[in-house]
Amino acid sequence: MPHKEGSIEAPTRHPLDWRSPDFYDPASIDDELARVFDICAGCRRCVSLCGAFPTLFDLVDETQSGEAHDVDHTAYAKVVDQCYLCDLCYMTKCPYVPPHAWNVDFPHLMLRAKAARYRRGQVALRDKLLSNTDALGHFAGIPIVTQAVNAINETKPARAAMEATLGVDRNAWLPRFAARKFRSSASAGPEVPIRDGERTPGKVAVYATCYVNFNEPGIGHDLLAVLAHNEIAYTLVDKEACCGMPLLEQGNLEGVAAKKEQNIPMLARYAREGYALVAAIPSCVLMYKQELPLMFPDDADVRIVADAFWDPFEYFVARHRDGLLKTDFKRPLGKVSYHVPCHGRVQNLGRKTFDALSLIPGTELNVVERCSGHAGTFGVKKEFHATAMRIGKPVFKAMSEHSPAYIASDCQLAGHHIEQGIRESGGAAAPLSHPLSLLRIAYGI
Repeated sequence: MPHKEGSIEAPTRHPLDWRSPDFYDPASIDDELARVFDICAGCRRCVSLCGAFPTLFDLVDETQSGEAHDVDHTAYAKVVDQCYLCDLCYMTKCPYVPPHAWNVDFPHLMLRAKAARYRRGQVALRDKLLSNTDALGHFAGIPIVTQAVNAINETKPARAAMEATLGVDRNAWLPRFAARKFRSSASAGPEVPIRDGERTPGKVAVYATCYVNFNEPGIGHDLLAVLAHNEIAYTLVDKEACCGMPLLEQGNLEGVAAKKEQNIPMLARYAREGYALVAAIPSCVLMYKQELPLMFPDDADVRIVADAFWDPFEYFVARHRDGLLKTDFKRPLGKVSYHVPCHGRVQNLGRKTFDALSLIPGTELNVVERCSGHAGTFGVKKEFHATAMRIGKPVFKAMSEHSPAYIASDCQLAGHHIEQGIRESGGAAAPLSHPLSLLRIAYGI
């Protein structure tokens, strides 16, 4: 475990000083990039994680001296572009994270560089569009509109035009829009006694997320069905906006702050009323549990929301430990290849989805714990799609081994990317089913 010499302190993370003028100063950013790149080039433990590190090491190796500080600073952007802020280097590999004296936080340094570039207006229209999930969600919920948009997105001429005008790779999988939004079709929670456990509140407030609400409402309905089957009182959060993760990935920190002002007061009210806050998308959970507290360390409402937020399987496993989760499973799942997404791994939850699915008799899990390469909007961009597919190759192979009955990932975007990768590798992909859907199947509800 990384630690300061002579110390047994656990790794920690400093708040993001994003409101300081120095945070956006190009010279200061270049100095810190040179310092951290020197450390990374001398270590190279993270070479297999993503495209950022091989890009950096190639730049270093091309210099006459072989030293990172001799890399032309104008080339630093090539490294920054390859980082999709998965946080795996910080959480799983780097021996120099704080409290080590070298104080290396590679993802937040990349975020700082992205934020400075965004503030200078150096961001493509495509990136602004892809990160505005609330605006894109207006396509959802109107059947004639969704049918037209989905049909256009699936035609070769339209995809070629989209690639030429917006830089969205013509071969990348794109999510369909739902004919009916989750929030407008969700059933009311059961009227049941509130049974608080030692570890878990007995009532849940569900944060729908943009993806579940606009693209795959079935995942949300599966979550509600599992809650109802376990006689857990639930309600949908009254109002919600995007969590801000797509904006964070672009460096639009003011945009993140605006979304926080829309969401946090509402969520804090539920937290103070004793609800567990639950969302089915790992990136959204990560945003509320880790990223917003690092951006707003002194905001009491942000902290109370972070403390109340649960990954759904984290909640179910804790509920099981409280003796309050039903195990009356009706249907075995057989062989399941399960992918642990990066934004789940970096929350230090452990394998909670694995633990929950392991309760189902007649279920054999093949766990794949490696980046799929998709990473939000990164994998759909023309300049990065091939890289995303290359990063995912080991995952595609591992997920298709042993002829599984299902493939699954807590991140449904990663799941679809894996499904595409298996198919393009010549394999026959098993049906993709979200772990919440698998749990519902096993309950027979």
